[in-house]
Amino acid sequence: MCGIVGYVGPRSAREVVIEGLRRLEYRGYDSAGVAVVADGRIAAEKRAGKLLNLELALEDNPLPESGTGIGHTRWATHGAPTDGNAHPHLSQDGRVAVVHNGIIENFAELRAELAAEGISFRSETDTEVAAQLLGVEVAKGADLHAALLTVVNRLQGAFTLVAVDAQAPGRVVAARRNSPLVVGLGEGENFLASDVAAFIEHTREALELGQDSVVEITADGVQVSDFAGRPAEARRYHVDWDLSAAEKGGFDWFMRKEIFEQPQAVADTLLGRHTEDGALTLDEIRLSEEDLRQIHKIIIIAAGTSFYAGMVAKYAIEHWVRIPCEVELASEFRYRDPIVDSSTLVVAISQSGETADTLMAIRHAREQHARVLAICNTNGSTIPRESDAVIYTHAGPEIGVASTKGFTTQLAACYLLGLYLAQVKGTMYGDEIAAVTKELEGLPPLMQQVLDNSAPVLDLAARLADQPSVLFLGRHVGYPVALEGALKLKEIAYLHAEGFAAGELKHGPIAIIEPGMPVFVVVPPRGRDQLHDKVISNIQEIRARGARPIALAEQDDAVVEEFASTVIRLPRVSTILQPLVAVIPLQLFACELATVLGHDVDQPRNLAKSVTVE
Repeated sequence: MCGIVGYVGPRSAREVVIEGLRRLEYRGYDSAGVAVVADGRIAAEKRAGKLLNLELALEDNPLPESGTGIGHTRWATHGAPTDGNAHPHLSQDGRVAVVHNGIIENFAELRAELAAEGISFRSETDTEVAAQLLGVEVAKGADLHAALLTVVNRLQGAFTLVAVDAQAPGRVVAARRNSPLVVGLGEGENFLASDVAAFIEHTREALELGQDSVVEITADGVQVSDFAGRPAEARRYHVDWDLSAAEKGGFDWFMRKEIFEQPQAVADTLLGRHTEDGALTLDEIRLSEEDLRQIHKIIIIAAGTSFYAGMVAKYAIEHWVRIPCEVELASEFRYRDPIVDSSTLVVAISQSGETADTLMAIRHAREQHARVLAICNTNGSTIPRESDAVIYTHAGPEIGVASTKGFTTQLAACYLLGLYLAQVKGTMYGDEIAAVTKELEGLPPLMQQVLDNSAPVLDLAARLADQPSVLFLGRHVGYPVALEGALKLKEIAYLHAEGFAAGELKHGPIAIIEPGMPVFVVVPPRGRDQLHDKVISNIQEIRARGARPIALAEQDDAVVEEFASTVIRLPRVSTILQPLVAVIPLQLFACELATVLGHDVDQPRNLAKSVTVE
């Protein structure tokens, strides 16, 4: 959540910052603001609502030209989304401006202390406490960098702070703790942002900041220290995607573009995972094979869509590796006193690598001496850095708030992990692993086949636009696919949607089945544990009550035709791998239905792309 941009250089800081904020809109926000340093003062403008409101205000009241500026898109935590609560926040004397991502947990105590010293507050936010503390320190004679070092050591919580001083043009300072911040390295200019997408138009060279880092940028250089003021290391890396990857490419929504990018994204996730002799290799794994052979239990922790990817992974890992695998909501993990030790592998799944609940969960796991492996899309983010190993999904930027290619590439990475563990532990023969891997690598063309035949799904969405409720059913790996289908509809179409395990239908959910109600059913491939026949029985039960069963079934499954109102055909794949093709029609359905209903598909209300507070 919250987009942050800082800039120092020869360009118009106002324009660079606004453009950077525009590229961070996908993160979710409810207000926006910008501040520049010019003529010995801070000039700022901020507005509740979309970035357009800020731009219109700047047309009426232009900020002075400056090469030093900061900006912010806010997702409200403390105080309503109003002009006054929007960032930047200024110190009482107007000398210092601050933007902030995260939560300052001890802000009430600090606010009371400052109020007792005669400081008056203009907002309800925790952020203004940081601005006022910085103002006090610079008023005492400290430069902004020294002032920030003092302040961050008084703050509790997770935060990124970026600040400018009216009396220090050409300089922006920032600090991060448990919240994303990256440096963009240019020629005669430098950038700060919560995501590289903010500055990718200008540079693809970036600097990865460690935990508890303070950074100062000027046009000519970057200095990094820890919270004690000691010089700190920062890793330089090259961003391997360009500006065009963050553009819509002719699609009406980023989400729709990302749905259609999935065959290539999954292929990229699977690329280069073999040695010359055909063995699987995951070169980001920083655990030895002996370490992995000592693992006797796996716990997958994740949130939202990533949690459903983890549910699919449980079926695959237990089937292939034959060790217990639990799937836990990251937000619940550390609060139930989980049983983990050095023989436990905790797998953390996070698209952004900054998900606060997941980050706190892996820290708890490490305190209990568990090994941690991250599955992530974002190079240099916090969760991979704090893990013992990482499998990057290489999906490229995902701009739409509702995750699509994030989900399918996480599935692909989970399959790779399961097969790799089976190889290390010897629970599958080499030819068995090779056969599954070959089928997995053949999935992208089948995913493309589903996309190429999407017209019936789009037509279905148009016909069901007046429905108040939609249900989703599945068994085995189809169950988490049903949950994901329901989540997508909730996220962007704002409809009541529920996913159920099909075997539980008679244990309660059947009571809400009504005539005409659409019910999506993920039909398993035939021939495994009689699951296919059992789900056909569920479809009959739904139809007998006048509802409208919509079956996602294999292309040559003739049995389902007799009972389903609508059949959406899927390529024939193994049961465990079916989610990679079965989820695509559900994504398309949600995207199209939300479009028909007139909603903002890429930026659904109340949601943020990266949830960086608990």
